[in-house]
Amino acid sequence: MRLISICPSNTELVAYLGLTDQLVGVDDFSDWPATVHELPKLGPDLSIDIDALEALQPDLVLASLSVPGMEKNIEALQERNIPHLVFNANSLAEIAQELKILGKACGVEQRAQQIAEEYSQFIEHLRTVAQSIHHHPTIYWEWWPNPIFTPGKINWLTEISAIAGGSNLFQDVELASVQTDWTDVISRNPDYIMMAWVGVAFERIQPANLLKRPHAQELQAIKMNQLHVMEEWLYCRPSPRLVEGALKLAKLLHPEEYAHLKLPHLLAC
Repeated sequence: MRLISICPSNTELVAYLGLTDQLVGVDDFSDWPATVHELPKLGPDLSIDIDALEALQPDLVLASLSVPGMEKNIEALQERNIPHLVFNANSLAEIAQELKILGKACGVEQRAQQIAEEYSQFIEHLRTVAQSIHHHPTIYWEWWPNPIFTPGKINWLTEISAIAGGSNLFQDVELASVQTDWTDVISRNPDYIMMAWVGVAFERIQPANLLKRPHAQELQAIKMNQLHVMEEWLYCRPSPRLVEGALKLAKLLHPEEYAHLKLPHLLAC
């Protein structure tokens, strides 16, 4: 098949299924695995060049609603009758389901089932350890600084926080993505702050900018030196790579309790 992915998380799903050799084009932000760097780039994920995409004659385009604003890409695919799948996972279980849907569509259903099972089993291993931990520190995840966006209850980062032995600071808000303000964050006083700005290069995220905000020095996280810059690609994309991020977070929060766990072979591709 001639596959095109217009979202980094979809490109990662393709990689886990061992189908990167069938990709003929990707969006500008798809950066993993390294083999996709040589493929034609079709523009940023919110503004795909549909003419260039159509010229590549894909058998299947993998679209997504994981980032607000991608609707126009999907509308364009529909208008031109280009075969496509639309993914929109908000939970770890939904990611496993989408992996199996893609596997079936691409004729690698058995491999998809194997990956999904190993992924789900590892999540349960993490969860079992988390259930033995008495203190679950609160974590403020910052997706975007101005205006502030952070994950709410209906998001994989609430699950990742929990299976890593923590607690999402905004898990009480029944949304996938929450727009709030710094005053709200201050009032909640997190134990940890994790900066993972979507679409911003890792090296450009400067904790010093957050430390300049009003009353930042009064936060428990800052007093305890528990402010971290985290990899957007391990925490902000709905693909199986999230469990790699979960394990890293778990070993940061509770290094002794999670020391014995390693990423399973099929998920370390």
